Amino acid sequence: MFKGFYKAKNTRTVPLLEILTMAAETLWSNKLRTGLTMLGVIIGISSVIAITSVGQGVQKGVEQQIQALGTDVIQILAGAARSGNVRQGVGSSSTLTWEDAKAIATQAPSAQMVSAYLQRSAQVVYAGQNTSTTIYGTDLNYPEVRNTHPQQGRYFTQEELDNTAQVAILGPTVQKTLFGQGVNPIGEKIRIQGEVYEVIGVMEPKGSQGPMDRDDQVFIPLTTMSKRLVGNNALVGVSVNGILVKGANQEQLEAAQFQVTNLLRLRHNIYPPQADDFRLTNQADIVSTFTNIVGLFTVMVVAIAGISLVVGGIGIANIMLVSVVERTREIGIRKAVGATNSAILNQFLAEAIVISIVGGCIGIVTGILLAFIAANTFKFPFVISLLSIIAGFGLSLSVGLVAGVIPARNASKLDPITALRSD
Repeated sequence: MFKGFYKAKNTRTVPLLEILTMAAETLWSNKLRTGLTMLGVIIGISSVIAITSVGQGVQKGVEQQIQALGTDVIQILAGAARSGNVRQGVGSSSTLTWEDAKAIATQAPSAQMVSAYLQRSAQVVYAGQNTSTTIYGTDLNYPEVRNTHPQQGRYFTQEELDNTAQVAILGPTVQKTLFGQGVNPIGEKIRIQGEVYEVIGVMEPKGSQGPMDRDDQVFIPLTTMSKRLVGNNALVGVSVNGILVKGANQEQLEAAQFQVTNLLRLRHNIYPPQADDFRLTNQADIVSTFTNIVGLFTVMVVAIAGISLVVGGIGIANIMLVSVVERTREIGIRKAVGATNSAILNQFLAEAIVISIVGGCIGIVTGILLAFIAANTFKFPFVISLLSIIAGFGLSLSVGLVAGVIPARNASKLDPITALRSD
């Protein structure tokens, strides 16, 4: 058992493999204590990896959803109406018109495609089924600008738009609610606010964006929406809630935003220091803002999870200190047969490092497993960063080194005669 330490008397060196073997044998002989000591490290490392993975997965999922709508799109929202001293939500005032959208399409060079829309919540009924959903009145450009197309049937035509046709394209959620899974609704009649509409298409699924289900929608011609569901409440032209402007590419968005802002100010007779009666949002800015928020949140939570690593390190230090006290006589015997201070130091330091490394490896596997389960349960991309695994392994090794230094140093400095006299 003490072969390596006897060898150290003559050579002053002990093979690393022999040190690790003896450390593993010692730890294995105290399995329960070793397992409990590892627990803090396992929890800390698995938490760091799982939380980092979940944060990156959620971030990537939302980025994909926003990019599916087009990161080269500017959204213009109508201003907020006021009722007394109460300011209502953005889009509640009739400050944008379809004519504004047409002007942008013809007079803003950086605008590749423009689409106007009206939006209202309404009850949709088919036979004995009904659902409350969002109705969008749109023009023909909406599918291209929003990068969303029918997967069944078709979108409405220019003739249907001109003639205020009562036709509808359903989102997948509405189709499933009203007709059931896998049922083809094309040609069926539904009622929207008591009026009959023919279903001519079903849109491709787009999933959820935060709390909003982007499949829980119904699309009808903008003219039909304005005439039958909303009413023309603008002084001139057809009132709309918003306008979507698609640039030639993401680099053109800044120029398009400048051109659109100035054009709308001229059309609405807005001059400094008057406030704009509209608001512009940029999809690329939304992605950037969300990425920053999730990144900061992930860092904060990982930092909190890292506290458990500190606790794990304290646990290792405590157990190793106790181990030194318990094995005082053993240390005295080893020194008596020729073990040097450095050999004793390396022995106890190796035990602390083995505990932290094994605990770290188990924590890494556990963290990856937890991240995989979370990604499949909550339906976001499974992302594991190699950097987080390397950082986790490095942290576990560092915890072992730091936690093992003081106990190992105390063990190496024991007087062999005093140690041999201990019970």
